[in-house]
Amino acid sequence: MDPRLLRDCLGNFTTGVTVVTSRTPAGDPHGATVNSFTSVSLTPPLVLVSMGTKSKAAAHLPGQPFAVNVLRREQQSVGLHFAGVPDANADFTWHGAGTPVLADCLATIECAPHDIVSAGDHVLVIGRVERCTVNEGQPLLFYRGDFHHLGHTSTSAPPTPIDTGAPGWHGEVPLYQQPVA
Repeated sequence: MDPRLLRDCLGNFTTGVTVVTSRTPAGDPHGATVNSFTSVSLTPPLVLVSMGTKSKAAAHLPGQPFAVNVLRREQQSVGLHFAGVPDANADFTWHGAGTPVLADCLATIECAPHDIVSAGDHVLVIGRVERCTVNEGQPLLFYRGDFHHLGHTSTSAPPTPIDTGAPGWHGEVPLYQQPVA
């Protein structure tokens, strides 16, 4: 399998953007932008993050408490900062005496270590959720290698396919149009 093709294919799956935070062995706060995050179980409450084995975060995280900070749409500079593009203007504040967390995120999930699974060139870190907070706002999204925001959302009737016979169709898959109220 061509790794670039697989990466491009997987990039079509829109994800949220998180910063996973923990402490280094010296006790300093450390964070890494991660978009490979998912819930695993509600009972017991478990979540999973996937990180490259060569990343600094993968070296700090195993066996340590950690937090998953779900970024708001306004926190793109924070996402870039923790992805290795340092930004002096990235507006973030650490707090928490134990596990460091980022202030003003859309949600924060604080975890105790539960399990670690080696998977190819990544490590899957499973955490047992001990505490979570939820704030108002909209998420920062990642799609096809770039940041995005939610568009218009609606609770009206489901969208209907439109066949214009020209643009508006992608191969055999119709694009959808939201009904006009």
